[in-house]
Amino acid sequence: MAKGTKRKNRDRDKEEEKVADGVEQLSHREVEEKDKDNRNVEGGVEEKILDEIPIVEFAGIPVQPAKQDTKRRVTFILERASLEVAKVGKALLTVLDSPLNKAGRLHSLYVQTERNVLIQISPQIRIPRTFKRFNNLMLQLLQKLSVRASNGPDKVLRTVKNPVTNYLPANCRRIGLSRSAPRVVNLRDYVNAASDDEHLVFVVGAMAHGKINVDYIDDFISVSEFPLSAACCIGRICNAVEQKWKIL
Repeated sequence: MAKGTKRKNRDRDKEEEKVADGVEQLSHREVEEKDKDNRNVEGGVEEKILDEIPIVEFAGIPVQPAKQDTKRRVTFILERASLEVAKVGKALLTVLDSPLNKAGRLHSLYVQTERNVLIQISPQIRIPRTFKRFNNLMLQLLQKLSVRASNGPDKVLRTVKNPVTNYLPANCRRIGLSRSAPRVVNLRDYVNAASDDEHLVFVVGAMAHGKINVDYIDDFISVSEFPLSAACCIGRICNAVEQKWKIL
């Protein structure tokens, strides 16, 4: 391997360690303050700044227009994310760039980190496509606990209180995906068989190894005989739902 490539890899590892350290500091601070003043993210906690984390300030993240309708939509939850931004960023871009989202059929998107920090992401956000900018965006979120759109007052990225089930729609079907699930299904057939009266919530593991282990899952399935990355798994889900709803 060339010296330049090795140096780039070392720099990248250092940047990812900064993000992981920031998450750890944030989660520890949340535990300590859990019983203080009954504050929430919308109130005083949002003004809290973790000065020890270096940051490049963003002027805001632009919001892209999305086609809205009253038809059924889906929700994605990325579980056990370690905020290794190259991996999580790719998974987020897969769903945000999908025709499913551009057709206005993505209801909500959440990231649950291994440090138990819950992040809510607006379907209209434009995620930075370079490693450095995405890294700085995550650091800004960890410091200020929210990021506003540059062209409006809406918060396109914010941390919210656990558990994630507090934010899921009524009459939803929570589907966990893992290679270790007891049964392998044809995802297209599975989605087509789902009732139109159910709001589908797909829970995908965003960790490098292991499996999701949460108690709010209604159905636990595998969509391949082989291990898949979170981005690949999300791509399959989006494609299956797009075909069911005839989104081209």
